[in-house]
Amino acid sequence: MAPEAWEYETLQPPRGATRKEAVDPKAELNELGEEGWELVDTVDYVGGGTKYLVLKRPAER
Repeated sequence: MAPEAWEYETLQPPRGATRKEAVDPKAELNELGEEGWELVDTVDYVGGGTKYLVLKRPAER
């Protein structure tokens, strides 16, 4: 049975020293996964690059 409601979280990929290349967010994603969050989409900058990672999990009622 699908949940009736979702809650959402966003994660901004960390930037490297040049602020142009993203650092691998695997550790943060694994921590959020342990809390029940699932990566569902990305929000990208116009012209390329990821601005936000969008996660969701069933909302607690």
